[in-house]
Amino acid sequence: MGLGGVFKAVRRRVDRLRIPFMYGSGKATDAELAQVVRGRVVVISGASYGIGEATARRVARCGGIVVMLARSVDRLAEVTAEIRADGGDAHAYPLDLTDPVAVEKAVATILGEHGHVDVLVNNAGKSIRRSITLSERRLKDFERTIKINYLGPVSLTLALLPSMREHGGGHVVNVATWSLRLPPAPFWAAYSASKGAFDLWFRTFGQEVRSAGITTTSVYMGLVRTRMTAPSDFLDDFPCLSPAQAAGLLGDAIVYRKPRIEAPWLGPAAMLYNPARTLVERRAAAKYPFQEDTPSSKAAVRRSEQRAA
Repeated sequence: MGLGGVFKAVRRRVDRLRIPFMYGSGKATDAELAQVVRGRVVVISGASYGIGEATARRVARCGGIVVMLARSVDRLAEVTAEIRADGGDAHAYPLDLTDPVAVEKAVATILGEHGHVDVLVNNAGKSIRRSITLSERRLKDFERTIKINYLGPVSLTLALLPSMREHGGGHVVNVATWSLRLPPAPFWAAYSASKGAFDLWFRTFGQEVRSAGITTTSVYMGLVRTRMTAPSDFLDDFPCLSPAQAAGLLGDAIVYRKPRIEAPWLGPAAMLYNPARTLVERRAAAKYPFQEDTPSSKAAVRRSEQRAA
């Protein structure tokens, strides 16, 4: 093994030690999760890849009835078939969350086939790292993230709410982002604003439905190595959670039903940010001219402009 291999091995070992502190780690065992989900209906959006797929596989392994939602029809069918082959109870419902009519129809079908929903995991999302400069003539960058990250989960949650009320309760999980607990960062305006909108809506929702027996958990998820992070090549060497580790945090959300799950340092960091807000944001503004959009983001804009020409 050369020096490069030794360096990578050491870095992986260090990352294994620091990732739990950076992002938190799941505590609930499979046995604990099984006590909560066995025989119960768990709806997971964005279930064909990444965090959603890993969570669906774990819930199914623990005896839950997994209702899987995603736009990628073929991949959704493939994952569902694999879960069933392993003895799990999984059901695929192809769905575009940006279509409110489709959401209503899908929920009607789910309730007709399963009777009710015990747990909803709002996981589907759209990430985009792009500067305001590149988005000057691209309002669609903001429209897309708002539809998928905000209006989509609002639509799904509202559609399931009457059934949860009638059933006497339920639990709803929001896969939020740790960036909402940190100062705003350049290049992430579209993503952070849309995730922040749903976070505020969701926390308000939690206050209003708790008396109906419906509990909520916001999981302020750190970086997870999935298809969403792939275009940001600068993250290639950055320590990230695996989808399975992220699914561990969602397992905690389902089992313990705390209002908030986040890395241990995020709370103190958020408290320190407010007094230093002006200084922190001015420092970010000073650094911005020395940063740039990723090559993949620039290429996407060029392709879009060429098609429009």
